Amino acid sequence: MYRCGLLTPEKEPVPLKSIEVELQVRDHVATVVSTLSYDNKEDKPIEAVFVFPLPGDAAVCHFSATVGQTQIVAEVKEKQQAREEYDDALSSGQQAFLLEESDQSPDIFSLSVGSLPPGESASIRLEYVTELAVQADDGLRFCLPAVLNPRYQPRGSEGPSVEVTSVPASQVPYTLSFSARLSSPRPISKVESSSSLDPLQFLNAEQTQATVKLAAGHKFDRDVELLVYYKDAHQPSAVVEAGQASAEPGSLMGDPVVMVSLYPDFPQTVMSSVASCGEFVFVLDRSGSMDCAVNNTNPEQTRIANARDTLLLLLKSLPMGCYFNIYGFGSTFEHIFPESVEYSEKTMEEALKKVEGMQADLGGTEILQPLKHIYNQPCVPNQPRQLFVFTDGEVWNNKEILHLVKENASSHRCFSFGIGEGASSALINGLAKEGGGHAQFITGADRMQTKVLQSLRFALQPAVVDISVTWDLPKGVSATVLSPPITAIFHGQRSLVYAQLTGQSSEAAEGCVTVKYSLAGHPSQSRVKFSLKAVDTGLTVHRLGARSLIRSLKMQKRGGGETPEEVKKRVVELSVQSGVSSAYTAFVAVNKGNNETIQGPLVRRNVETPGMMMAYSMPKLKKCRRAGGGSPRNRAVLIDMCGRTPLSRYQCGIETECYEAAEPPQPKQPCKDPFLQLVSLQKASGCWLLDSALAAALGKTSEEVEKPKPAPVSQDVWATVLALIWLHGFKMDIKEEWELLAMKSVSWLRAQNAPCVKECLEAANKLLGCSVQEASLGL
Repeated sequence: MYRCGLLTPEKEPVPLKSIEVELQVRDHVATVVSTLSYDNKEDKPIEAVFVFPLPGDAAVCHFSATVGQTQIVAEVKEKQQAREEYDDALSSGQQAFLLEESDQSPDIFSLSVGSLPPGESASIRLEYVTELAVQADDGLRFCLPAVLNPRYQPRGSEGPSVEVTSVPASQVPYTLSFSARLSSPRPISKVESSSSLDPLQFLNAEQTQATVKLAAGHKFDRDVELLVYYKDAHQPSAVVEAGQASAEPGSLMGDPVVMVSLYPDFPQTVMSSVASCGEFVFVLDRSGSMDCAVNNTNPEQTRIANARDTLLLLLKSLPMGCYFNIYGFGSTFEHIFPESVEYSEKTMEEALKKVEGMQADLGGTEILQPLKHIYNQPCVPNQPRQLFVFTDGEVWNNKEILHLVKENASSHRCFSFGIGEGASSALINGLAKEGGGHAQFITGADRMQTKVLQSLRFALQPAVVDISVTWDLPKGVSATVLSPPITAIFHGQRSLVYAQLTGQSSEAAEGCVTVKYSLAGHPSQSRVKFSLKAVDTGLTVHRLGARSLIRSLKMQKRGGGETPEEVKKRVVELSVQSGVSSAYTAFVAVNKGNNETIQGPLVRRNVETPGMMMAYSMPKLKKCRRAGGGSPRNRAVLIDMCGRTPLSRYQCGIETECYEAAEPPQPKQPCKDPFLQLVSLQKASGCWLLDSALAAALGKTSEEVEKPKPAPVSQDVWATVLALIWLHGFKMDIKEEWELLAMKSVSWLRAQNAPCVKECLEAANKLLGCSVQEASLGL
């Protein structure tokens, strides 16, 4: 039996007593404090190494440990220096702690707890700040990662690998407390979660402050996701945060920093129309992990089955005249067509037949090669390329992937979808950021179809080009932008700009920032005015600005300019100055207050696991072979930060070959859902045919649907009106999923210039028991 928690060589647990997570949300920025308490009940000192996930864009800004009565606060230092200090401390019998970001992915951290004496307790405190992502429905998403899925490492690639085993939630031997405090200038409308919550408690009459807690009994077997909704949605705003009094004036931490939030509002004429062109390339993860359930409540609905249903809706919603192709990837990759083809009835039907047979049968998760193949294909003239990537995010070579997307950012937009618990936020958000698109996460009871069709609407918006940012500030005040350049703007979606403000001004002075861009050939702009009076908000904005500048510098490293060594030096200096972690630095703490050395041999955790047991169903697997030894820094680890169920080993320099499916799974029976059945019958042009299949989807006999048809009306017009009435009458709750294909149907009906439309609607309403108005259909 696998156990969760720190294990001794004899497989006896060192219990994790409790996990406490405190979240503070101010408007769209979150501060998270996680505290973990452990006991060492052995008779010898131990060293433990923990590997855990964090949001990929988090700025880790505090790390401390309390051992017995002593608190040790860590400092940020250059990573190799920090590692040497840690190793030197352990060698001399001192207690030490090391927290470092993975070299391969910014959403994975490792925490080393060194020389925990026998009978001693340890409390670890970690603090980070992060921005909350705006969802397509205007919600703000906070995710506390709990699950670190196995990260697939392509054969022959360099860098560490992570393996994950897990235990059932019922066997997790610790408790979790999670509380959130929310505050905003605007009233809080509601808070939703994939986990059970206690009722929202408002703290004032204006309902601008509230608290919420996880209901008792949560075992942290999945990511904890909060969706926060404010009334009056999102308004442009700016916050000027005062610098640190002890920091040098003119430095990033000494000067004020402004955070500007922009929400561009596109004209209704642009929003009501959709593009009739584009090259749409859908890239679907078909690795073994995609055969697991989307959520625990419905184990029969697998990720790959959900993706197939989503591709059906996508293919039916594409506009006539566009081009498309579909890729599937695992250890290898496949594509339906040798190159993107024009969307027609023939190509759509050919693609749908292939989609119906798609299974999670392609082995590991190697996304790099299919992306290279796509980028090597010439773009179709006058058809903007739109890339849709669906994956559970279980890859290790994030940096290579994102670098490739960035290199090709000028030729496409990338929309990414993280499927299931534990999808890498660094990968999913990074694909969208580097590719100028939009990221979505599908977890818990989320409908993949709804979120993906929301993104298709974004993709069909005209691309915003010629983006520039200008500042209007009082004389003597200048702005140094800390953020990477804005590469994509979508209607209602937030764009953030951070800037360091240098110089003096009166408290009453104001500044203004303007983002100019071209939309559908028309010059447009968004403008925010703000007071230059700085407020003290605990350096949150400074830390987010520092993290943003670190990202900008890393992009600069890829794009040229300074040498990599010069960029690394600047990142290290900025990281140390701001106290924010980076890929080149680490937090290190050494307990120098106790002059007594810790006696006895230090036991390094080396928790052997017989094999990799995944928390999802997979095809029968061939045995995984492991080659090579390990470096002296190899240690066993467990994934426990914030209390996650999986137990893992993190090994540096060990090559792990991929699992390969020994037997392909049998195709599953097609879904009988009436909605998908109806959608599957729609033609590429947007119309439906009057036949027995349509009658069955509507729950009628052929005679029942044919008899009421007005005589002058053609069969396909009548069938199309019936389908539209049924959608409007019975599926308004998922309108976002069929709105685009319905718009295509309405355009087709208009082109037919059909007679007796009013009589047609009346007859269809009567037959289906609906009361849909002509105006609702857009006719």
